Amino acid sequence: MSFIEDFSLKEATTSFMVLFAVIDIIGSIPIIVSLRKKFGHIESEKAALASLLLMISFLFIGDRILNFIGVDVNSFAIAGAFVMFVIAVEMILGIEINKPTEVGAASIVPLAFPLIAGAGALTTILSLRAEYHTINIVVGILMNIVFIYIVLKSAEWMERRLGEATLLIFQKVFGIILLAISIKLFTANFAQLISHYIHF
Repeated sequence: MSFIEDFSLKEATTSFMVLFAVIDIIGSIPIIVSLRKKFGHIESEKAALASLLLMISFLFIGDRILNFIGVDVNSFAIAGAFVMFVIAVEMILGIEINKPTEVGAASIVPLAFPLIAGAGALTTILSLRAEYHTINIVVGILMNIVFIYIVLKSAEWMERRLGEATLLIFQKVFGIILLAISIKLFTANFAQLISHYIHF
């Protein structure tokens, strides 16, 4: 019942947009197409399901991991904001820092991890927990998985239809959105940290 009460369309949409920008499945279409050419087949269902399980699991056990290593959610959110900031700069400037090259399979590796549910996405999920209710993040993850599945199924068609220039524009736009969100996430959690230490 509390899950229903906590549901917010605005929070769910924002969670979707943040994760969509971090995962950048549209910008990864050329990689997906090249993997399809290399392996002959992309296991879309397996990749989408594995990505969903990874992200949902990390959402629910992330707090335990943080407690175990002695890090509070606000501090982790700030770290996540820095990661999102770097990813955004990478998207806007077209810098490639850590892209998968050598792969062993075309489903779980490298699609589910690290292309979809990579370090950036998992860090972002925990960062979002500092701001939003869990149900809204789950909905945002599910919406992304549905979109990712559609993209995986139609990546080659989309590349032909959209073209390289359009894909590049998508990447830049979502990079700017992600940059703004990372700054907001940093300032909100930094203010909470300062407030906590002042009252402490």
